[in-house]
Amino acid sequence: MRNRAHLIGSAAYLAAVIACGGSDPAVPAARFANQPIVWNVDDHTDTRVTPPAGAGAAFINLDFYSRSFQRPLIEGLALRRAQRARGANALDELPDSTWFTNRISRQTLTPERVGTGPLEHDSPEAFKPWTVRSTKYGGAASGLIITDVRGVKYMLKFDPVGLPEVVTGADVVANRLLWACGYHVAEDRVVYFQPEDLVLAPHAMIKNQLGEDRKPFGTDDLAHQLAQLDRTPDGRIRAIASRWIAGTTLGPTTDEGVRRDDPNDRIPHELRRDLRGAFAIFEWLDSPDFNLSNAIDVLVTDPRDASRHFVEHYRLDFDSALAGLAAVDHSMRVGYVNSFDWLAVLADTFTFGFNGRPWQHPAAPKLRGVSGAFTADHFDPGAWKPNLPVAPFDASDRFDQFWGAKIVARFTREQIHAAVEAARYTDPRAVEYLTDTLVARQRAVVAYWLSQVAPLDAVSVTDRGLCFDDLAIRYGLAPASATRYVLTSRDRAGRPVAQTAAAAAPTGSTCAAMPALALDHRDDYTIVEIVTTRPGSARTMYVHVARNPVTHRPRVIGIWRV
Repeated sequence: MRNRAHLIGSAAYLAAVIACGGSDPAVPAARFANQPIVWNVDDHTDTRVTPPAGAGAAFINLDFYSRSFQRPLIEGLALRRAQRARGANALDELPDSTWFTNRISRQTLTPERVGTGPLEHDSPEAFKPWTVRSTKYGGAASGLIITDVRGVKYMLKFDPVGLPEVVTGADVVANRLLWACGYHVAEDRVVYFQPEDLVLAPHAMIKNQLGEDRKPFGTDDLAHQLAQLDRTPDGRIRAIASRWIAGTTLGPTTDEGVRRDDPNDRIPHELRRDLRGAFAIFEWLDSPDFNLSNAIDVLVTDPRDASRHFVEHYRLDFDSALAGLAAVDHSMRVGYVNSFDWLAVLADTFTFGFNGRPWQHPAAPKLRGVSGAFTADHFDPGAWKPNLPVAPFDASDRFDQFWGAKIVARFTREQIHAAVEAARYTDPRAVEYLTDTLVARQRAVVAYWLSQVAPLDAVSVTDRGLCFDDLAIRYGLAPASATRYVLTSRDRAGRPVAQTAAAAAPTGSTCAAMPALALDHRDDYTIVEIVTTRPGSARTMYVHVARNPVTHRPRVIGIWRV
Protein backbone atom coordinates (compact mmCIF):
# COMPACT_ATOMS: atom_id res chain seq x y z
CA MET A 1 0.00 0.00 0.00
CA ARG A 2 1.34 3.41 -0.96
CA ASN A 3 2.36 5.79 1.83
CA ARG A 4 0.81 9.22 1.94
CA ALA A 5 3.67 11.62 1.44
CA HIS A 6 2.14 14.88 0.34
CA LEU A 7 1.57 16.41 3.78
CA ILE A 8 2.15 20.18 3.73
CA GLY A 9 1.95 19.86 -0.05
CA SER A 10 5.17 17.89 -0.37
CA ALA A 11 6.75 14.49 -0.06
CA ALA A 12 9.84 16.23 1.26
CA TYR A 13 10.94 15.28 4.69
CA LEU A 14 7.60 13.76 5.72
CA ALA A 15 6.31 17.05 7.07
CA ALA A 16 9.01 16.85 9.73
CA VAL A 17 11.16 19.83 8.82
CA ILE A 18 10.37 22.21 11.66
CA ALA A 19 12.06 25.01 13.52
CA CYS A 20 13.90 23.74 16.55
CA GLY A 21 13.87 26.36 19.28
CA GLY A 22 17.06 26.80 21.23
CA SER A 23 19.24 24.82 18.84
CA ASP A 24 22.87 25.59 18.11
CA PRO A 25 22.76 28.29 15.39
CA ALA A 26 25.47 26.41 13.47
CA VAL A 27 23.11 23.46 12.95
CA PRO A 28 20.24 23.74 10.46
CA ALA A 29 16.79 23.71 12.02
CA ALA A 30 15.60 20.73 9.97
CA ARG A 31 14.37 17.78 12.02
CA PHE A 32 12.89 14.50 10.80
CA ALA A 33 10.21 12.09 11.94
CA ASN A 34 11.51 8.75 13.18
CA GLN A 35 9.69 6.59 10.64
CA PRO A 36 10.41 4.58 7.47
CA ILE A 37 11.52 6.42 4.35
CA VAL A 38 8.78 7.13 1.80
CA TRP A 39 9.47 5.66 -1.65
CA ASN A 40 5.97 5.89 -3.12
CA VAL A 41 3.83 9.04 -3.17
CA ASP A 42 0.09 8.61 -2.81
CA ASP A 43 -0.90 10.92 -5.67
CA HIS A 44 -3.27 8.47 -7.33
CA THR A 45 -6.48 9.69 -5.70
CA ASP A 46 -9.42 9.21 -8.06
CA THR A 47 -10.15 12.42 -9.95
CA ARG A 48 -12.50 13.40 -12.76
CA VAL A 49 -10.54 16.18 -14.42
CA THR A 50 -12.06 17.18 -17.76
CA PRO A 51 -10.05 18.79 -20.56
CA PRO A 52 -10.82 22.47 -21.06
CA ALA A 53 -11.79 23.75 -24.50
CA GLY A 54 -8.69 23.77 -26.69
CA ALA A 55 -6.79 21.44 -24.35
CA GLY A 56 -4.58 20.34 -27.19
CA ALA A 57 -3.61 23.86 -28.09
CA ALA A 58 -0.24 25.09 -26.94
CA PHE A 59 -0.13 28.86 -27.31
CA ILE A 60 3.51 29.01 -28.35
CA ASN A 61 3.77 32.72 -29.10
CA LEU A 62 2.03 33.76 -25.89
CA ASP A 63 4.23 31.36 -23.94
CA PHE A 64 7.34 32.85 -25.58
CA TYR A 65 6.26 36.38 -24.67
CA SER A 66 5.40 35.43 -21.10
CA ARG A 67 8.63 33.61 -20.39
CA SER A 68 11.02 35.81 -22.33
CA PHE A 69 9.67 39.28 -21.50
CA GLN A 70 6.92 39.41 -18.90
CA ARG A 71 8.16 36.89 -16.33
CA PRO A 72 11.81 38.11 -16.17
CA LEU A 73 10.61 41.64 -15.46
CA ILE A 74 8.14 40.55 -12.80
CA GLU A 75 10.58 38.17 -11.14
CA GLY A 76 13.32 40.80 -11.23
CA LEU A 77 11.12 43.19 -9.28
CA ALA A 78 9.59 40.60 -6.94
CA LEU A 79 12.82 39.76 -5.08
CA ARG A 80 11.47 36.35 -4.12
CA ARG A 81 13.08 34.37 -1.32
CA ALA A 82 14.88 31.23 -2.47
CA GLN A 83 13.09 28.04 -1.46
CA ARG A 84 14.30 24.47 -1.24
CA ALA A 85 12.68 21.95 -3.56
CA ARG A 86 9.73 19.91 -2.42
CA GLY A 87 8.78 16.41 -3.40
CA ALA A 88 11.90 14.72 -2.03
CA ASN A 89 11.84 12.21 0.79
CA ALA A 90 13.83 12.39 4.02
CA LEU A 91 16.95 11.06 2.26
CA ASP A 92 16.74 13.90 -0.27
CA GLU A 93 15.72 11.41 -2.97
CA LEU A 94 12.56 11.28 -5.07
CA PRO A 95 9.84 8.73 -4.39
CA ASP A 96 7.91 7.22 -7.31
CA SER A 97 4.92 9.32 -8.36
CA THR A 98 2.76 10.32 -11.31
CA TRP A 99 5.66 12.60 -12.28
CA PHE A 100 8.68 10.35 -11.90
CA THR A 101 9.56 6.67 -11.45
CA ASN A 102 12.96 5.63 -10.13
CA ARG A 103 14.57 3.44 -12.73
CA ILE A 104 18.33 3.66 -13.11
CA SER A 105 18.57 5.17 -9.61
CA ARG A 106 17.14 2.10 -7.88
CA GLN A 107 16.92 -0.62 -10.53
CA THR A 108 19.42 -2.66 -12.48
CA LEU A 109 18.98 -1.81 -16.15
CA THR A 110 20.86 -3.77 -18.77
CA PRO A 111 22.05 -1.92 -21.86
CA GLU A 112 19.38 -3.80 -23.81
CA ARG A 113 16.68 -2.55 -21.44
CA VAL A 114 17.89 1.05 -21.86
CA GLY A 115 17.82 0.59 -25.64
CA THR A 116 14.22 -0.60 -25.46
CA GLY A 117 13.17 2.15 -23.07
CA PRO A 118 9.41 2.79 -22.95
CA LEU A 119 8.55 0.45 -25.84
CA GLU A 120 5.85 -2.06 -24.89
CA HIS A 121 4.18 -2.70 -28.24
CA ASP A 122 5.16 -3.91 -31.71
CA SER A 123 6.34 -1.41 -34.31
CA PRO A 124 3.71 -0.01 -36.69
CA GLU A 125 6.09 -0.96 -39.52
CA ALA A 126 4.56 -4.43 -39.33
CA PHE A 127 1.02 -3.04 -39.61
CA LYS A 128 0.80 -1.13 -42.87
CA PRO A 129 -0.79 0.58 -44.67
CA TRP A 130 -1.17 3.61 -42.43
CA THR A 131 -4.22 5.82 -42.62
CA VAL A 132 -3.47 9.56 -42.54
CA ARG A 133 -6.00 11.34 -40.32
CA SER A 134 -4.56 14.86 -40.27
CA THR A 135 -1.43 16.92 -40.27
CA LYS A 136 0.49 17.27 -37.04
CA TYR A 137 -0.23 20.38 -34.98
CA GLY A 138 1.85 22.24 -32.41
CA GLY A 139 5.61 22.63 -32.61
CA ALA A 140 7.71 23.58 -35.61
CA ALA A 141 8.43 20.18 -37.18
CA SER A 142 6.25 18.82 -39.98
CA GLY A 143 4.34 15.62 -39.38
CA LEU A 144 1.21 13.53 -39.72
CA ILE A 145 -1.33 11.89 -37.44
CA ILE A 146 -1.91 8.31 -38.57
CA THR A 147 -3.47 5.03 -37.48
CA ASP A 148 -2.09 1.62 -38.44
CA VAL A 149 -4.20 -1.37 -39.48
CA ARG A 150 -4.72 -2.22 -35.81
CA GLY A 151 -6.30 1.18 -35.27
CA VAL A 152 -3.39 2.35 -33.10
CA LYS A 153 -2.77 6.09 -33.33
CA TYR A 154 0.68 7.59 -33.94
CA MET A 155 2.26 10.92 -34.65
CA LEU A 156 4.82 10.82 -37.46
CA LYS A 157 7.60 13.43 -37.35
CA PHE A 158 10.24 13.94 -40.02
CA ASP A 159 13.79 15.19 -40.38
CA PRO A 160 14.08 18.63 -42.00
CA VAL A 161 15.45 18.59 -45.53
CA GLY A 162 19.23 18.51 -45.52
CA LEU A 163 19.45 17.13 -41.97
CA PRO A 164 18.91 13.39 -42.48
CA GLU A 165 18.65 11.41 -39.24
CA VAL A 166 19.57 14.42 -37.07
CA VAL A 167 16.31 15.17 -35.27
CA THR A 168 14.74 11.71 -35.58
CA GLY A 169 17.87 10.20 -34.10
CA ALA A 170 18.11 12.79 -31.34
CA ASP A 171 14.49 12.18 -30.37
CA VAL A 172 15.00 8.46 -29.81
CA VAL A 173 18.32 8.79 -27.98
CA ALA A 174 16.91 11.36 -25.53
CA ASN A 175 13.66 9.41 -25.22
CA ARG A 176 15.52 6.28 -24.10
CA LEU A 177 17.84 8.08 -21.68
CA LEU A 178 15.07 10.19 -20.12
CA TRP A 179 12.96 7.07 -19.68
CA ALA A 180 15.89 5.38 -17.92
CA CYS A 181 16.32 8.47 -15.72
CA GLY A 182 12.71 8.07 -14.57
CA TYR A 183 10.54 10.43 -16.60
CA HIS A 184 7.27 9.43 -18.23
CA VAL A 185 7.70 9.52 -22.02
CA ALA A 186 5.81 8.26 -25.07
CA GLU A 187 6.77 5.20 -27.10
CA ASP A 188 8.99 6.79 -29.78
CA ARG A 189 10.80 4.76 -32.42
CA VAL A 190 12.41 5.29 -35.82
CA VAL A 191 10.37 3.86 -38.71
CA TYR A 192 10.76 3.71 -42.48
CA PHE A 193 7.98 3.70 -45.06
CA GLN A 194 7.24 4.18 -48.74
CA PRO A 195 4.78 6.88 -49.87
CA GLU A 196 2.43 4.17 -51.08
CA ASP A 197 2.22 2.88 -47.48
CA LEU A 198 0.02 5.91 -46.68
CA VAL A 199 -3.71 6.08 -47.34
CA LEU A 200 -5.73 9.25 -46.82
CA ALA A 201 -8.76 8.97 -44.56
CA PRO A 202 -12.00 10.20 -46.20
CA HIS A 203 -12.18 13.21 -43.92
CA ALA A 204 -8.48 13.93 -43.37
CA MET A 205 -7.85 17.51 -42.29
CA ILE A 206 -5.05 20.05 -42.25
CA LYS A 207 -4.71 21.36 -38.69
CA ASN A 208 -3.51 24.76 -37.57
CA GLN A 209 -1.10 25.36 -34.68
CA LEU A 210 -3.99 25.23 -32.20
CA GLY A 211 -5.13 21.81 -33.37
CA GLU A 212 -8.20 23.19 -35.12
CA ASP A 213 -9.37 21.91 -38.52
CA ARG A 214 -8.33 24.41 -41.19
CA LYS A 215 -9.24 22.67 -44.46
CA PRO A 216 -9.47 19.19 -46.00
CA PHE A 217 -6.17 17.36 -46.49
CA GLY A 218 -6.11 16.09 -50.06
CA THR A 219 -3.92 13.81 -52.14
CA ASP A 220 -2.00 16.74 -53.61
CA ASP A 221 -1.37 18.15 -50.12
CA LEU A 222 0.04 14.84 -48.95
CA ALA A 223 2.20 14.45 -52.04
CA HIS A 224 3.52 17.98 -51.60
CA GLN A 225 4.44 17.36 -47.95
CA LEU A 226 6.19 14.08 -48.73
CA ALA A 227 8.07 15.68 -51.64
CA GLN A 228 9.79 18.01 -49.15
CA LEU A 229 11.40 15.10 -47.30
CA ASP A 230 14.73 13.36 -47.80
CA ARG A 231 14.64 9.77 -49.11
CA THR A 232 16.89 6.78 -48.68
CA PRO A 233 18.48 5.37 -51.88
CA ASP A 234 15.58 2.90 -52.18
CA GLY A 235 12.99 5.68 -51.91
CA ARG A 236 11.93 5.19 -48.30
CA ILE A 237 11.17 8.00 -45.86
CA ARG A 238 12.49 7.99 -42.30
CA ALA A 239 10.32 9.23 -39.44
CA ILE A 240 9.67 9.08 -35.73
CA ALA A 241 6.51 7.16 -34.90
CA SER A 242 5.32 8.37 -31.51
CA ARG A 243 2.53 6.16 -30.17
CA TRP A 244 -0.39 8.20 -28.86
CA ILE A 245 -0.44 8.11 -25.07
CA ALA A 246 -3.42 6.20 -23.73
CA GLY A 247 -5.87 8.35 -21.81
CA THR A 248 -7.43 11.79 -22.15
CA THR A 249 -5.06 14.62 -23.01
CA LEU A 250 -5.67 17.53 -20.66
CA GLY A 251 -3.26 19.98 -22.20
CA PRO A 252 0.24 21.29 -21.44
CA THR A 253 1.89 20.96 -18.06
CA THR A 254 2.62 24.46 -16.82
CA ASP A 255 6.02 25.16 -15.31
CA GLU A 256 4.52 27.25 -12.49
CA GLY A 257 1.69 26.76 -10.02
CA VAL A 258 -0.54 23.68 -9.91
CA ARG A 259 -3.56 22.28 -11.74
CA ARG A 260 -6.42 23.63 -9.65
CA ASP A 261 -8.74 20.88 -10.90
CA ASP A 262 -6.40 18.05 -9.85
CA PRO A 263 -6.48 17.30 -6.10
CA ASN A 264 -3.26 15.30 -6.45
CA ASP A 265 -1.29 18.26 -7.77
CA ARG A 266 -0.26 19.95 -4.54
CA ILE A 267 3.32 21.12 -5.06
CA PRO A 268 3.86 24.28 -7.14
CA HIS A 269 5.66 23.07 -10.23
CA GLU A 270 8.51 25.53 -9.82
CA LEU A 271 9.27 23.85 -6.49
CA ARG A 272 9.19 20.24 -7.69
CA ARG A 273 12.54 18.44 -7.37
CA ASP A 274 11.85 16.26 -10.43
CA LEU A 275 11.44 19.40 -12.57
CA ARG A 276 14.16 21.51 -10.97
CA GLY A 277 16.75 18.74 -10.98
CA ALA A 278 16.00 17.93 -14.62
CA PHE A 279 18.28 20.82 -15.60
CA ALA A 280 21.41 18.69 -15.09
CA ILE A 281 19.89 15.92 -17.20
CA PHE A 282 18.70 18.10 -20.09
CA GLU A 283 21.98 20.00 -20.30
CA TRP A 284 23.79 16.65 -20.51
CA LEU A 285 21.62 15.79 -23.51
CA ASP A 286 21.86 19.34 -24.90
CA SER A 287 18.06 19.31 -25.16
CA PRO A 288 16.99 22.96 -24.81
CA ASP A 289 13.42 22.98 -26.17
CA PHE A 290 10.95 23.74 -23.36
CA ASN A 291 7.91 25.03 -25.21
CA LEU A 292 4.46 24.39 -23.77
CA SER A 293 3.79 21.58 -26.23
CA ASN A 294 6.66 19.49 -24.89
CA ALA A 295 5.03 18.51 -21.59
CA ILE A 296 1.45 17.31 -21.20
CA ASP A 297 -0.96 16.11 -18.54
CA VAL A 298 -2.93 12.96 -19.33
CA LEU A 299 -5.90 11.54 -17.42
CA VAL A 300 -5.25 7.79 -17.25
CA THR A 301 -7.11 4.78 -15.91
CA ASP A 302 -5.65 3.12 -12.83
CA PRO A 303 -4.31 -0.25 -14.10
CA ARG A 304 -5.37 -1.86 -10.81
CA ASP A 305 -8.89 -0.45 -10.78
CA ALA A 306 -10.67 0.60 -13.97
CA SER A 307 -13.12 2.74 -12.02
CA ARG A 308 -10.33 5.05 -10.84
CA HIS A 309 -8.52 7.78 -12.80
CA PHE A 310 -5.64 10.11 -12.10
CA VAL A 311 -3.36 12.53 -13.96
CA GLU A 312 0.09 11.49 -15.20
CA HIS A 313 2.69 13.95 -16.44
CA TYR A 314 4.69 13.30 -19.62
CA ARG A 315 7.70 14.82 -21.36
CA LEU A 316 7.49 14.84 -25.17
CA ASP A 317 9.33 15.79 -28.35
CA PHE A 318 13.06 15.47 -27.86
CA ASP A 319 14.10 16.27 -31.43
CA SER A 320 15.93 19.34 -30.11
CA ALA A 321 18.34 17.11 -28.17
CA LEU A 322 21.95 16.44 -29.15
CA ALA A 323 21.99 20.05 -30.46
CA GLY A 324 19.26 19.17 -32.95
CA LEU A 325 17.61 22.55 -32.39
CA ALA A 326 20.87 24.31 -33.19
CA ALA A 327 21.02 22.43 -36.49
CA VAL A 328 17.39 23.21 -37.39
CA ASP A 329 17.75 26.89 -36.46
CA HIS A 330 21.22 27.13 -38.03
CA SER A 331 22.40 28.78 -34.82
CA MET A 332 25.39 27.82 -32.74
CA ARG A 333 24.02 30.03 -29.92
CA VAL A 334 21.42 27.43 -28.88
CA GLY A 335 22.29 26.09 -25.45
CA TYR A 336 24.36 29.16 -24.63
CA VAL A 337 21.66 31.84 -24.51
CA ASN A 338 17.86 31.94 -24.38
CA SER A 339 15.99 32.68 -27.62
CA PHE A 340 15.68 36.20 -26.26
CA ASP A 341 18.22 36.70 -23.52
CA TRP A 342 18.18 39.94 -21.51
CA LEU A 343 21.66 39.35 -20.12
CA ALA A 344 23.15 38.60 -23.52
CA VAL A 345 21.53 41.72 -24.98
CA LEU A 346 22.92 43.88 -22.19
CA ALA A 347 26.37 42.30 -22.48
CA ASP A 348 26.48 42.92 -26.22
CA THR A 349 25.19 46.47 -25.76
CA PHE A 350 27.83 47.53 -23.25
CA THR A 351 30.74 45.64 -24.82
CA PHE A 352 29.81 46.42 -28.46
CA GLY A 353 29.81 42.69 -29.17
CA PHE A 354 33.44 42.20 -28.12
CA ASN A 355 32.61 40.25 -24.96
CA GLY A 356 33.45 36.89 -26.54
CA ARG A 357 31.06 34.23 -27.68
CA PRO A 358 31.65 30.74 -26.26
CA TRP A 359 29.62 29.13 -29.05
CA GLN A 360 32.23 30.14 -31.60
CA HIS A 361 34.13 26.90 -31.36
CA PRO A 362 35.09 24.07 -33.76
CA ALA A 363 32.07 22.13 -34.99
CA ALA A 364 31.38 18.42 -34.70
CA PRO A 365 32.59 16.16 -37.52
CA LYS A 366 30.38 16.04 -40.60
CA LEU A 367 28.60 12.75 -40.10
CA ARG A 368 25.13 11.73 -41.20
CA GLY A 369 22.80 12.13 -38.24
CA VAL A 370 25.10 14.41 -36.22
CA SER A 371 24.36 18.08 -35.54
CA GLY A 372 27.39 20.23 -36.22
CA ALA A 373 26.86 21.94 -32.84
CA PHE A 374 26.88 18.80 -30.70
CA THR A 375 30.24 18.65 -28.96
CA ALA A 376 31.67 18.44 -25.47
CA ASP A 377 34.22 21.16 -26.27
CA HIS A 378 33.63 24.36 -24.30
CA PHE A 379 30.58 22.82 -22.59
CA ASP A 380 30.09 24.59 -19.27
CA PRO A 381 27.42 22.91 -17.08
CA GLY A 382 27.14 26.05 -14.98
CA ALA A 383 26.30 28.24 -17.97
CA TRP A 384 24.07 26.08 -20.23
CA LYS A 385 20.64 27.58 -21.01
CA PRO A 386 17.38 26.29 -22.51
CA ASN A 387 15.70 28.10 -25.39
CA LEU A 388 13.21 29.75 -23.00
CA PRO A 389 13.44 30.55 -19.29
CA VAL A 390 11.98 27.65 -17.29
CA ALA A 391 10.55 28.49 -13.88
CA PRO A 392 11.70 25.28 -12.11
CA PHE A 393 15.21 25.74 -13.53
CA ASP A 394 15.33 29.37 -12.46
CA ALA A 395 14.22 28.41 -8.94
CA SER A 396 16.58 25.44 -8.66
CA ASP A 397 19.68 25.20 -6.50
CA ARG A 398 22.83 23.09 -6.32
CA PHE A 399 21.04 20.44 -4.27
CA ASP A 400 18.55 19.88 -7.09
CA GLN A 401 21.34 19.59 -9.64
CA PHE A 402 23.29 17.23 -7.40
CA TRP A 403 20.24 14.96 -7.49
CA GLY A 404 20.08 15.19 -11.28
CA ALA A 405 23.83 14.73 -11.71
CA LYS A 406 23.73 11.56 -9.58
CA ILE A 407 21.28 10.08 -12.06
CA VAL A 408 23.44 11.13 -15.01
CA ALA A 409 26.47 9.55 -13.34
CA ARG A 410 24.85 6.13 -13.09
CA PHE A 411 24.83 5.54 -16.86
CA THR A 412 27.59 3.30 -18.17
CA ARG A 413 29.06 3.75 -21.61
CA GLU A 414 27.34 0.52 -22.64
CA GLN A 415 23.93 1.84 -21.61
CA ILE A 416 24.50 5.14 -23.43
CA HIS A 417 25.70 3.26 -26.50
CA ALA A 418 22.52 1.14 -26.48
CA ALA A 419 20.35 4.27 -26.38
CA VAL A 420 22.23 5.70 -29.37
CA GLU A 421 21.95 2.45 -31.29
CA ALA A 422 18.17 2.52 -30.79
CA ALA A 423 18.05 5.53 -33.13
CA ARG A 424 18.99 3.34 -36.13
CA TYR A 425 21.74 5.60 -37.46
CA THR A 426 23.07 4.36 -40.78
CA ASP A 427 26.66 5.51 -40.20
CA PRO A 428 28.43 3.53 -37.43
CA ARG A 429 30.81 6.45 -36.98
CA ALA A 430 27.87 8.61 -35.89
CA VAL A 431 26.96 6.06 -33.21
CA GLU A 432 30.48 6.13 -31.80
CA TYR A 433 30.83 9.90 -31.98
CA LEU A 434 27.51 10.54 -30.27
CA THR A 435 28.31 7.99 -27.57
CA ASP A 436 31.75 9.50 -26.97
CA THR A 437 30.30 13.01 -26.78
CA LEU A 438 27.56 12.00 -24.37
CA VAL A 439 30.15 10.30 -22.14
CA ALA A 440 32.34 13.42 -22.20
CA ARG A 441 29.38 15.71 -21.39
CA GLN A 442 28.32 13.27 -18.68
CA ARG A 443 31.68 13.61 -16.97
CA ALA A 444 31.51 17.41 -17.18
CA VAL A 445 28.02 17.51 -15.65
CA VAL A 446 28.95 15.12 -12.85
CA ALA A 447 32.23 16.85 -12.06
CA TYR A 448 30.63 20.29 -11.88
CA TRP A 449 27.58 19.54 -9.75
CA LEU A 450 29.27 17.09 -7.40
CA SER A 451 31.78 19.80 -6.56
CA GLN A 452 28.97 22.10 -5.37
CA VAL A 453 27.92 19.97 -2.37
CA ALA A 454 29.24 17.29 -0.04
CA PRO A 455 28.88 14.40 -2.54
CA LEU A 456 28.15 11.71 0.02
CA ASP A 457 25.46 9.19 -0.83
CA ALA A 458 23.92 5.88 0.34
CA VAL A 459 24.42 6.75 4.01
CA SER A 460 23.58 4.01 6.51
CA VAL A 461 24.34 2.90 10.06
CA THR A 462 25.87 -0.58 10.25
CA ASP A 463 27.89 -2.63 12.70
CA ARG A 464 30.96 -1.04 11.08
CA GLY A 465 29.81 2.49 11.87
CA LEU A 466 28.37 5.25 9.71
CA CYS A 467 28.91 4.16 6.10
CA PHE A 468 28.61 6.22 2.94
CA ASP A 469 29.78 6.50 -0.65
CA ASP A 470 31.87 9.48 -1.65
CA LEU A 471 30.76 9.93 -5.27
CA ALA A 472 33.64 12.26 -6.11
CA ILE A 473 36.08 9.45 -5.31
CA ARG A 474 33.92 6.74 -6.90
CA TYR A 475 33.84 8.58 -10.22
CA GLY A 476 37.51 9.51 -10.17
CA LEU A 477 36.96 13.22 -9.56
CA ALA A 478 38.84 13.50 -6.26
CA PRO A 479 41.72 11.55 -4.70
CA ALA A 480 40.92 9.35 -1.73
CA SER A 481 44.42 9.95 -0.36
CA ALA A 482 43.68 13.65 0.17
CA THR A 483 40.16 13.25 1.55
CA ARG A 484 39.27 13.25 5.24
CA TYR A 485 35.99 13.21 7.16
CA VAL A 486 35.28 14.72 10.57
CA LEU A 487 32.08 13.47 12.23
CA THR A 488 30.50 15.37 15.11
CA SER A 489 27.41 13.99 16.84
CA ARG A 490 24.95 16.50 18.24
CA ASP A 491 21.78 16.14 20.26
CA ARG A 492 18.31 17.13 19.09
CA ALA A 493 18.99 20.76 20.03
CA GLY A 494 22.27 20.79 18.08
CA ARG A 495 24.61 20.68 21.05
CA PRO A 496 27.85 18.71 20.40
CA VAL A 497 28.18 15.26 22.00
CA ALA A 498 31.24 13.54 20.54
CA GLN A 499 33.59 13.63 17.55
CA THR A 500 35.46 11.12 15.42
CA ALA A 501 37.50 11.32 12.21
CA ALA A 502 38.21 8.98 9.31
CA ALA A 503 40.25 8.81 6.13
CA ALA A 504 38.54 8.02 2.85
CA ALA A 505 38.63 4.45 1.57
CA PRO A 506 40.32 4.07 -1.84
CA THR A 507 37.04 2.89 -3.40
CA GLY A 508 35.10 5.83 -2.00
CA SER A 509 32.92 3.54 0.15
CA THR A 510 33.91 4.48 3.69
CA CYS A 511 32.70 3.32 7.09
CA ALA A 512 33.67 5.76 9.85
CA ALA A 513 33.43 5.08 13.56
CA MET A 514 30.06 6.31 14.72
CA PRO A 515 30.44 9.06 17.34
CA ALA A 516 28.43 8.57 20.51
CA LEU A 517 24.67 8.96 20.17
CA ALA A 518 22.79 11.64 22.05
CA LEU A 519 20.94 9.92 24.90
CA ASP A 520 17.55 11.55 25.31
CA HIS A 521 15.61 8.56 26.70
CA ARG A 522 13.23 8.64 23.73
CA ASP A 523 14.84 7.48 20.50
CA ASP A 524 18.36 8.88 20.99
CA TYR A 525 17.79 11.38 18.17
CA THR A 526 21.26 12.37 16.99
CA ILE A 527 22.47 14.76 14.30
CA VAL A 528 25.81 13.69 12.83
CA GLU A 529 27.62 16.53 11.14
CA ILE A 530 30.04 15.26 8.47
CA VAL A 531 32.64 17.66 7.15
CA THR A 532 34.39 16.41 4.02
CA THR A 533 37.73 18.10 3.45
CA ARG A 534 40.02 18.01 0.43
CA PRO A 535 42.71 20.42 -0.67
CA GLY A 536 40.98 23.78 -1.15
CA SER A 537 37.53 22.42 -0.30
CA ALA A 538 35.36 21.69 2.74
CA ARG A 539 31.74 20.59 2.42
CA THR A 540 29.25 19.79 5.20
CA MET A 541 26.13 17.67 5.44
CA TYR A 542 23.99 16.53 8.36
CA VAL A 543 22.83 12.95 8.87
CA HIS A 544 19.93 12.49 11.28
CA VAL A 545 19.93 9.22 13.20
CA ALA A 546 17.46 7.70 15.66
CA ARG A 547 16.79 4.29 17.15
CA ASN A 548 14.27 2.15 15.30
CA PRO A 549 11.33 1.79 17.73
CA VAL A 550 10.98 -1.90 16.78
CA THR A 551 14.59 -3.13 16.62
CA HIS A 552 16.06 -0.39 18.86
CA ARG A 553 19.02 -0.17 16.46
CA PRO A 554 20.11 3.24 15.16
CA ARG A 555 19.11 4.07 11.59
CA VAL A 556 19.33 7.04 9.25
CA ILE A 557 16.02 8.93 9.20
CA GLY A 558 17.04 12.05 7.28
CA ILE A 559 19.75 13.94 5.39
CA TRP A 560 20.19 17.70 5.17
CA ARG A 561 22.78 19.20 2.84
CA VAL A 562 24.21 22.69 3.23
